[in-house]
Amino acid sequence: MDILKRAREIQPEVVANRRYLHQHPELGFDLDNTVRFVKEKLTEMGYVPLDCGDHGVVATVGGKHGGKCILIRGDMDALPMAEESGLDFASLRGDAAHTCGHDTHTATLLGAAKILKEMEDELPGTVKLMFQPAEELCAGARSMLEDGVLENPKVDAAFGTHIMAMLESGKVAYAPGPMFASCDLFTITVKGHGGHGSQPQTSIDPIVVGAHLITALQTINAREVAPSDIAVLTIGCFQAGSACNIIPESAKLMGSIRSFDADVRAFVKQRLIEITEGTVKTFRATADIEFMNETGPVVTDKGVMQSLGDAVAAVLGEEHMIRDLAPFSGSEDFGYITAAVPAGFFAIGGSPKDYPALPQHNPRIRFDEDAFVNGVATYVAGAVGWLEANRE
Repeated sequence: MDILKRAREIQPEVVANRRYLHQHPELGFDLDNTVRFVKEKLTEMGYVPLDCGDHGVVATVGGKHGGKCILIRGDMDALPMAEESGLDFASLRGDAAHTCGHDTHTATLLGAAKILKEMEDELPGTVKLMFQPAEELCAGARSMLEDGVLENPKVDAAFGTHIMAMLESGKVAYAPGPMFASCDLFTITVKGHGGHGSQPQTSIDPIVVGAHLITALQTINAREVAPSDIAVLTIGCFQAGSACNIIPESAKLMGSIRSFDADVRAFVKQRLIEITEGTVKTFRATADIEFMNETGPVVTDKGVMQSLGDAVAAVLGEEHMIRDLAPFSGSEDFGYITAAVPAGFFAIGGSPKDYPALPQHNPRIRFDEDAFVNGVATYVAGAVGWLEANRE
């Protein structure tokens, strides 16, 4: 089958599915309508979709001639924000929007499912489709992993994709090795002793402690991580107090840690704990530290990535490939999968025509719908090509 030609033929269907999902975004694990839609479409194609984890869906195709199994993933959840794109099919909800492009991943994976089903008799192995919830919470991949997404049949390799509005439409890119950073979200609750603003000596001011703590934590990046390594520690929220003349009882700091290296990641987390405990003790305060939604980096297997890249290039043309993409400091919970099996990952260029190329999560973001052809073709070509290269 001419995969690229077939992807172009089903493009109207992929666009229609994407626009429906775009208008009806859902968040995290609360994906009842999205899951219903995905299951209905898969069933129409002849699949038997199964639940996996909390609002995840899996389906398999092929395997009639034995062979290995490759998993391909598309995530389904939106972001808790309003959309300002001005699109005719913009979100119908004021509190949720697909500003990261996961609607396009779901739609292109459905498109790939259609083509793979048409190719089923000739597939030299099995393709497992993974429709994932809660990527934005860094929790959906783990939920499906714990429920056996890599088993029955056992997955030998995997890959995912992500559309990027800042990457030229028509390009498909990857980074051999680290591609997305780890992400560890944290909350530090500084506990002091409240009192009147005119008598600070009778209180332990958690705002002052928090201010010192923010400055101290920045020394991890500046003075404790080698310049050749990458670590980002960001404090994105500092909440304390309710009146100008009251010293509050507590202050809350919220932030994130990102790195491409497991050892650096562990070091920064440990130093955050040590610096926090030392700083608050200096000022006679105490602190509780909570880490949340921890996910490791996405590190692609170089051998798998080479095989996948060659297969996609054979369909799209080498001129459409970028094989040395710089790693993203953003995070992707596909890291749970790359840590479990040899895996790859592609960035799909989706920069819109005649519209500013905006970063992911921007309320005004748009994606070039013509890029969906490459998204579908990448899923199919990568999966089929890897199975062919690893035929038993």
